[in-house]
Amino acid sequence: MAHVLGIDIGGTGIKAAPVDTETGQLTAERQKIQTPHPATPGAVMDVAARLVQDFSWTGPVGLTFPGVVVDGVVHTAANVDHGWIGVDAAKAFEAATKLTAIVLNDADAAGAAEMRFGAGKGVSGTVLLLTFGTGIGSALFTDGVLVPNTEFGHIEIRGKDAEKRASELAREEHDLSWEAWAERVDEYLAHMEALLSPGLIIIGGGISRKSDKFVPRLTGLRARLVPATLLNDAGIVGAALAADAASATLHL
Repeated sequence: MAHVLGIDIGGTGIKAAPVDTETGQLTAERQKIQTPHPATPGAVMDVAARLVQDFSWTGPVGLTFPGVVVDGVVHTAANVDHGWIGVDAAKAFEAATKLTAIVLNDADAAGAAEMRFGAGKGVSGTVLLLTFGTGIGSALFTDGVLVPNTEFGHIEIRGKDAEKRASELAREEHDLSWEAWAERVDEYLAHMEALLSPGLIIIGGGISRKSDKFVPRLTGLRARLVPATLLNDAGIVGAALAADAASATLHL
């Protein structure tokens, strides 16, 4: 039984819990700390180190990041401080925690967890996971294989990044009713379906726990549309899975 600490870094909160990577279950109560503002590398490292200490953790750690991450290096940072761009986040977290760390895109992590344990388990063809929170994250799979760092929340709709109109944060900032917000999400999903023709769309992120308020209002899609099974824990689980896989590779 492999237990790995997963840390999910978002624009609003940073969540962590140890995960049984064979079952996808959290093995201790999830801890959450508000994301520092500004969310500079140093400030976020401090929070990650504190969460590691809170769990008295000594093993590998997987971390998600809300942006493009290639080989541990951050390339975009739309919803955190731009000082992250160019940072080797994996090495920085290892220095901050004194532990082996792997860093990947947050939606990719959530998608991997849903494909392994949740709504995407056993589903072939094209699967699109979209996380609605501070922004819109995306994870694209074809026959179970991830196409990393898609960042479809930044496609342009009506002259703006899609996430500026249709994220959960946009709903809150503009005080939109569920009906009005669902219309924006519907428009966004129609764009994504036209681009990708997925067979399944999974709705994740913080809003997934309220899926009954808006999913029934989404209409006109050919794709099957379902909420994430792991809800807002998917990023934590996916981060742990990535670190577990990396650790296994190192020990081959």
